[in-house]
Amino acid sequence: MLDIQNISKTFNPGTVNAKTAVSGLSLHLNQGDFVTIIGSNGAGKSTLFNAIAGAFYVDEGSIILDGRDITFVPEHKRSLIIGRLFQDPLKGTAPSMTIEENLALAYLRAAKTNAFSRISKKDKAFFREQLALLGMGLEDRMKQPVGLLSGGQRQALTLLMATMVSPKLLLLDEHTAALDPGTAEKVLALTKEIVARDHITCMMITHNMKQALELGNRTFLMADGNIVLDVGGEERSRLTVEDLLVRFKAGTGHELDNDRILLSE
Repeated sequence: MLDIQNISKTFNPGTVNAKTAVSGLSLHLNQGDFVTIIGSNGAGKSTLFNAIAGAFYVDEGSIILDGRDITFVPEHKRSLIIGRLFQDPLKGTAPSMTIEENLALAYLRAAKTNAFSRISKKDKAFFREQLALLGMGLEDRMKQPVGLLSGGQRQALTLLMATMVSPKLLLLDEHTAALDPGTAEKVLALTKEIVARDHITCMMITHNMKQALELGNRTFLMADGNIVLDVGGEERSRLTVEDLLVRFKAGTGHELDNDRILLSE
């Protein structure tokens, strides 16, 4: 479903500030895979997501999504088939536009319909129905500007916007990290429900190692711009956080030293 072959990316090449963020990275995802990704700052996690989403073109290698070579497809065209949520809940929505208007733009765009098409009563009923599934009362606030919503409400709305028309791939870049624990748990539960219901292929960056082993069906450990561990199935079900730390050291030659990861529960 997703095939990445030997991609590399160096920023500021040929200068004293040259930085190789991803080097010779390859991976394969099957349809419906839900992969959690752990790694220290600078491991290449967000760079990998940016490469997949088309924020830049890779220096080497190829990216194939659902049989289509998207290596040099522009980001705005990839966004029609790739959904993405960021850590910052303020990204992904237009604060001055209403909830209904945000949903309409996302829906028309993902459905590859003319962005200036009129939204029908049937569409509005569909938006209301989808909002009700969030359990946040947003279906009764469709005419309110998104800027009035809390961070958790905006992140839940962004999740809905990214999945209303099921994307071929959903990228979650620590999308609950900036939320309070209770809200984060609710958004994460919504994520699990939507991904499972629609059989969406999903990759999620997280700093929580326990969470990384509990969610989805595969876990990647990243370091130095590459994947040092890809574990799933029965093998992953037997792993503990301590096992992951041992496997990380075995794969990299050094211990994981990210306090945010090590102190997470």
